[in-house]
Amino acid sequence: MEELKPRPASCFPFTPLGFLERAATVYGDCTSIIYNNTSFTWSQTHRRCLQLASSLSSISIGSGHVVSVLAYNIPAMYEIQFGVPMSGAILNCINTRLDARTVSVLLRHCEPKLLFVDTLSQSLALEAISLFPLNKSPPLLVLIQDDHDDAGGSNSSLSTVDSRFCCTYESLVEKGDPNFKWIRPKSEWSPIVLNYTSGTTSSPKGVVHSHRGIFTMTVDSLIDWEVPKQPVYLWTLPMFHANGWSFTWGMAAVGGTNVCVRKFDASTVYSLIKKHGVTHMCGAPVVLNMLSNSPEIKPLPNPVQILTAGAPPPAAVLSRTESLGFVVSHGYGLTETGGLVVSCAWKREWNKLPATERARLKARQGVRTIGMTEADVVDPESGLSVKRDGSTLGEIVLRGASVMLGYLKDPNATNKCMKENGWFYTGDVGVMHSDGYMEIKDRSKDVIISGGENLSSVEVESVLYNHPAINEAAVVARPDEYWGETPCAFVSLKNELTQKPSEQDIIQYCRAKLPHYMVPKTVVFKEELPKTSTGKIQKFALRDMAKALGPSSSSSRLSRM
Repeated sequence: MEELKPRPASCFPFTPLGFLERAATVYGDCTSIIYNNTSFTWSQTHRRCLQLASSLSSISIGSGHVVSVLAYNIPAMYEIQFGVPMSGAILNCINTRLDARTVSVLLRHCEPKLLFVDTLSQSLALEAISLFPLNKSPPLLVLIQDDHDDAGGSNSSLSTVDSRFCCTYESLVEKGDPNFKWIRPKSEWSPIVLNYTSGTTSSPKGVVHSHRGIFTMTVDSLIDWEVPKQPVYLWTLPMFHANGWSFTWGMAAVGGTNVCVRKFDASTVYSLIKKHGVTHMCGAPVVLNMLSNSPEIKPLPNPVQILTAGAPPPAAVLSRTESLGFVVSHGYGLTETGGLVVSCAWKREWNKLPATERARLKARQGVRTIGMTEADVVDPESGLSVKRDGSTLGEIVLRGASVMLGYLKDPNATNKCMKENGWFYTGDVGVMHSDGYMEIKDRSKDVIISGGENLSSVEVESVLYNHPAINEAAVVARPDEYWGETPCAFVSLKNELTQKPSEQDIIQYCRAKLPHYMVPKTVVFKEELPKTSTGKIQKFALRDMAKALGPSSSSSRLSRM
């Protein structure tokens, strides 16, 4: 036995890109993508991705280069998930909800050779590029025109293309070689994607994943969610969110139909479910809330599987959603894991419990998926597992194949969370229940999760501190009926003021300097913020105050859409 060693035939690198090649063979004539009145087959999608990879290679984009994209859930965005890494390049999907200043910082940090821009993100991209310093070369710009938008008009391919774009996406695809031999990774540890955690401008955290990690994550997710062959998957989850929790590649593995939709709207979702016979979809708890609160809700004719994560879902929302015919699965993951690595694995005997108890159990994050080697809740000081009593707090730690390679250009941050003891420290605080299921109880102090988006309270505070009237500022999460959590700012004002700003003055100030989802929805004025004996602001006390205010009104919906 000891003479038998790995050979080239058994050491071929894992990569999720091969899923597309297989899909073209097994499901070639089956529908791969539906968008409005346009559809593609898996053979067509495979060919178009090869043409895209070929064209990128022809302009000297390849191994080690970063290619960024600012786009919504349209066919081109799906093709880019395969086409870019098939050229050997590393794909970077940017959150379309960020402001130009943040996008500019991220682009300067990852230095892409090329940036694909959705027609609806043109002004955002061009403003971000305009903020580049003179000594920094901007990426090539390629415009993704929405040729398949039923509305036509300015999105049509007949529209004039801004001269700052070198070409259109379709022209790039058309000139490519459909027989291009795509670039396989030299090692399964080679990077495939770069995703930013929350767009924090002060210190961007660019998460780099390997082909091996994403392959493992993709297969693991399909098994854990029990996804069958040829599902009809509705893209309610943005593909820029950790590549759609790796289901972009997963749908190719099972020959699914990708139903693309630009913007989330409850009535549109219900219409698409009925029209295309949707079987699966994903989204943050805010998506569940919108679906269960829509004025047009009707019980579904057939069950729809919906996977939720991104924030602890309220039990009441879970219960309402399932009463409509959705079958909710709940999981937990991070940008750093490429998808969901903990799930609330359901037990048959729980089906006999009352609805409220079922919802309470399902609100827990759960146990590790089979692709994750270990998951635990530990005392951050000793590193030892906490008691399994459902109340002793500790930090959630993970280890397994889908954990990131590290943060781009930030070895200190990488070493801080990926420690020598072999664990990745998530920064999330939770408990372990007696049955081995974990549950998040709090977030690391500077992170708020609003509508599935991670935002840094530290960054919001830095903007508040620049306000000429503010003396001190601290931002914590306030419960919200609609978004789960929203930023709540506690501020003290300078003594010498002749005119004090109002709550709306502070909110408008932040709105001019931050993406809208990061703007505080509540501002509380205090004479002085509570502090420890060493002068540190007591955020735990502020969290209690924010909770005491009760859930914030859903009237903030329109400002977030």
